[in-house]
Amino acid sequence: MSDSFTNEAPAQEYGSLKTLTILTFIGSALAFFGGIWQFINADKSVSDLEMAMNKPDLPDFAKKLMTPEALENAKLVAANKLPILILGLVGAGLCLLGAIQMRKLKQQGYYLWLMGELLPVIGTIIFIGKGAFTGWGAILGYALLFIFVLLYTLQRKYLINK
Repeated sequence: MSDSFTNEAPAQEYGSLKTLTILTFIGSALAFFGGIWQFINADKSVSDLEMAMNKPDLPDFAKKLMTPEALENAKLVAANKLPILILGLVGAGLCLLGAIQMRKLKQQGYYLWLMGELLPVIGTIIFIGKGAFTGWGAILGYALLFIFVLLYTLQRKYLINK
């Protein structure tokens, strides 16, 4: 039921949207700082991984994680750390801006947010290739992305074109 004076849905109807946007604010902050951290430590990560792979007393579970493919992915990230950083920061900014717009119930916020989510993924695929899909971190990240796209898409009914 809508308020006859403002033609907006009552607040309790889009409480899930507010919760999602709060989670997006947190995620955008983590993406911003995480991107900077990855940029600063990209080269160190490669050298740390190389050093760890050369240890003879490495436990079996660690040997399974430290593969030549993992080293190659780390080298690709280090070689492309600036474009990956830029795409990550632009993506985090678009997500933040989109969430702010969606809190105002503007439909354009959904599209800004969606671009912000997909831009770093596409950039990672371009710069790292199939390595972007390896590891539990990537699987968890893509699963979380899928869940958020689904949840935000279900909340689009409360957004209006302004």
